[in-house]
Amino acid sequence: MLQINNINVNYHHAVQVLKGFSISVKPGEVTALLGANGAGKTTVLKAASGLLPLENGHIEDGDIIFDGHSVRQVKPHLLARKGLVHVREGRRIFAEMSVEDNLKAATYALTGRKAGQGIDQVYTYFPRLQERSRQLAGLLSGGEQQMLAMARALIAEPKLILLDEPSLGLAPKMVDEIFAIIARINREQNVSMLLVEQNARAAFSVSHQGYIVENGKVVLEGRIDELKANEDIQTFYLGMGDADGEKSFRDVKHYKRRKRWLN
Repeated sequence: MLQINNINVNYHHAVQVLKGFSISVKPGEVTALLGANGAGKTTVLKAASGLLPLENGHIEDGDIIFDGHSVRQVKPHLLARKGLVHVREGRRIFAEMSVEDNLKAATYALTGRKAGQGIDQVYTYFPRLQERSRQLAGLLSGGEQQMLAMARALIAEPKLILLDEPSLGLAPKMVDEIFAIIARINREQNVSMLLVEQNARAAFSVSHQGYIVENGKVVLEGRIDELKANEDIQTFYLGMGDADGEKSFRDVKHYKRRKRWLN
C-alpha cells in the first residue's frame, strides 16, 4: 500500500533528517514506526502525506509509492482524495466547530460526496462522539479529541491512515480504548495504517510489522513477534531489562553494538 524508497529529507536545505530511508506498509496491515524523539518519525509521515513543503522540508532523492503510483510531487489535499489520510500529532481539530461539523468538513476529502454521508457509521466506532455531537470540539477531553481526529480520517474512507502519536498525553485507560478502536478499524475496514508511537507496548498490540528508527535511518525491522523476542527491544522499548539490572541504553549506544546495522 505504501513504499518509501531510499529518500533523503532535509529542512531549509540545511538540516538533514532522513538518510536513505526505506519502509513499506502492506495492504490491510498496521506498521509501527518506533524510535526516540528527534529520530525522524514524524518527518516520515509528513513526507508520505505531502506536508513537507509547507514546513520548508524537501525530499532530495528516492520516491514514495502509494497504491502503486508515485506520489512524491502530489499535494496533500489530492492525496487525501486518493485515500491517504494523515492524523497529525496534536489532533488539529476545528476547536470552535461542533463535533458533527468537524465530521461533515472531513467528508469533503472525497469529491462528489454529500456532507454528512457516513457519519452514522463512524459513530458506531466512536459512540462517545455521537453523545457529544452538538458540543464544541474544543471542549472535549484530550481522549475525545483524539477520537474525533481519528473519526475525521475514517469518514474520508481512507485506504491508508498515517497516525502520529495517538496516545500522546492520554491516561492509560484512554490509551487502551484508543488502541482497541484502532485494532477494530483495521480489522473491520481493512484499512492499512502507519503508526508512529512512543508507547511500544500499545503499538505492538495492534501492529503486524515494525521498524526502529534512529538518526533518520532504519536500524531494525521485522514482524512484530520477531521484534518482541529481540533482546534490545525488550530492554529499551518494553521495559523488561536484564536480570542483573546493569544494562543501559547508553551503554550500547543506540543499537550500534551490532555492526551489521551500521552498513
